[in-house]
Amino acid sequence: MTPATSLPQTEATRTARSIEFDIGGMSCASCAHRIERKLGKLPGVQASVNFATERAQVQAPPAVSTDQLVATIAAAGYTATEHREQKPERTQAIPVRLVVSALLSVCVALVSMVPALQFPGWEWASLALATPVVFWAAWPIHRGSVTALLHGGATMDTLVSVGIAVSYLWSTWMLLSGTGQHLYFEVAAVVTVLVLLGRWFEDRAKTDARRSLTSLGELAAKTVTVVGPAGTRSIPIAQLHVGDTFLVRPGEKIATDGEVLEGSSQVDASLITGESAPVSVAPGDDVTGATINGYGTLTVRATQVGSGTELARLARMVEQAQSGKAQYQRLADRISAVFVPVVVGLAVFTFAGWMLAGASVTAAINAAVATLIIACPCALGLATPTALLVGTGRGAQLGIIIRGPEALERAPKVTAVVLDKTGTVTTGRMSVARVLALPGASEATLRTVVASVERSSEHPIARALGSLVPPDSGVPVAGLTAVPGAGVQCTADGRATCVGRLDWVAEHAGPVPVEVSSAAAALAGATAVGVAWDGQWRGLILLSDEPRPDAADAVAALLQMGVHPVLASGDHLEVAEAVARRVGIPEVHAPLRPDEKVAVVRRLQDEGHQVAMLGDGVNDAAALAASDLGMAMGSGTDAAVSAAEIVLVRRGLAAGVDALRLARRTMATIRGNLFWAFAYNVVAIPAAMLGVLNPMVAAAAMGFSSIFVVGNSLRLRRFR
Repeated sequence: MTPATSLPQTEATRTARSIEFDIGGMSCASCAHRIERKLGKLPGVQASVNFATERAQVQAPPAVSTDQLVATIAAAGYTATEHREQKPERTQAIPVRLVVSALLSVCVALVSMVPALQFPGWEWASLALATPVVFWAAWPIHRGSVTALLHGGATMDTLVSVGIAVSYLWSTWMLLSGTGQHLYFEVAAVVTVLVLLGRWFEDRAKTDARRSLTSLGELAAKTVTVVGPAGTRSIPIAQLHVGDTFLVRPGEKIATDGEVLEGSSQVDASLITGESAPVSVAPGDDVTGATINGYGTLTVRATQVGSGTELARLARMVEQAQSGKAQYQRLADRISAVFVPVVVGLAVFTFAGWMLAGASVTAAINAAVATLIIACPCALGLATPTALLVGTGRGAQLGIIIRGPEALERAPKVTAVVLDKTGTVTTGRMSVARVLALPGASEATLRTVVASVERSSEHPIARALGSLVPPDSGVPVAGLTAVPGAGVQCTADGRATCVGRLDWVAEHAGPVPVEVSSAAAALAGATAVGVAWDGQWRGLILLSDEPRPDAADAVAALLQMGVHPVLASGDHLEVAEAVARRVGIPEVHAPLRPDEKVAVVRRLQDEGHQVAMLGDGVNDAAALAASDLGMAMGSGTDAAVSAAEIVLVRRGLAAGVDALRLARRTMATIRGNLFWAFAYNVVAIPAAMLGVLNPMVAAAAMGFSSIFVVGNSLRLRRFR
């Protein structure tokens, strides 16, 4: 599995610093490609520029300063500012130009195309009305075109600007010379309006696509009620520090990540994880900022603030993913880089061809202008990044953090999923399934002794045993000795006591009683803990790690998708097989060490499978890295999360299934967008060259092409 980054890793980039810029002035994907080429000429610099997000990710060695990078981008004809926070929404400059130009253009079109409305001197009125549209309303287009030409390039602005200028200047010459009857002022004006309208819709759609990222930041609380020696007071969230104690009343947002000190409640984390079921919290439990407190008042100690919170970490992951480039996008960018010069050449060829064929200058100009305007590299440039934006943003809303485009490209190819058991297929929380007291010990005494012995340990089994009685109940424990993998010995309430594996307890208290072995066999898959004191068996406690409620349905969904699920566990084979039977997993491997989990992944890969690994522990990190696609539970260890390409913030195996489904849907959308963008240009450009399309229809089709691609991507927001 490769690192989740958009830039290839070399020795130079490993020592380089990473800088992100907001780029201004881009009009199509060829702009992004030219900036990449310019930056790539600097020694040791690698850049990835995303047209949809208007961002550049740059890796530069220490010898290249930030000012040099900004100057290089400026030399290419664009602006660059170092990215520090979310960009504000665009100003209303385009809508104002659009409204004014639309009013003027309607008048020009009516008087030019409806003979009944033509009055003496209507030609001069058309010139007067079209002039502000061509020179003022279309100024951003002309400016982009001139800037590109001054820097030795051509963009989408070049095509549109030349088309508008040719129509306007030819008409003006014909009018001033008094030698022509065919004027195209309405073409110049209406094309301007249609292009501005298309860009406005496109810009709004791109803003909607980016909103998933900004919405994560908006989830955070704005104020917090801190608790201090002087009582409680409300302060801005920016003034909160790690270690501060704050109050969370019912219905309030939890201000930041922290640990519950007092109170119990249920917390709604659906805004972050997409999980509807509330989570119970009590003293000692961790809570996440931006989640909503339920019915109880909580006193919380802040453990992370600002950029260190879970919310900020998720936002960074999504932002990095949205700034990356998929393989499809790089292909589209390369095509866009040569697209504009080729189209200009085709327009010149079209004009010359019509003239050589004996057609009128009017027909030749019509065909050439239509060829310039119909071409749409914007659709090519937007096809992949807009789908990537919306797909990763929707994933974040559902508690699925896709850390890069590479993960989206690999996920649809997955044919097998290796699942860790504890914490992935099961809840990861051991619970007491049965308590069996033998003659000579009551159940109450058995519970009290075992809970007292196990309370000092953080092992999951010990935590479950320690909760057998309330915290204020217990007996004195002394001389406690833990035997790894076996159990513990101590003196509990003055009696020599051992608690642990049945065969180990049997070494101290004689053969396992029939009642104990029968009870253990009756509950297949449970963990059996024997208890003895004073050299005699006193009882049995059975613990189970229950499958997650959604596990069986999730496994069934994987099988329906054609994905083969495999359970790989470090637990005993009997326990792993029992869990697998309950949820429907057909293949089980246990007990496994971390290197043996890697071997399972390798074996599946050797059989021809594209393998995903889903886990949450340190022992899963190696297998996550070895797999074709690593998916980690967000509640898992840092080692597991850092080794994964997809992080599942939402609890449950179903989140992993949803991640695969979302990736498949996103890639299908990208392929559909690219098919449309390529097919549109393949069909539309020859049609324009043959004179089938007039320039106004061409302008409308060009704008619709981009809008269609972005609109198709926005459908991913409805993914469930």
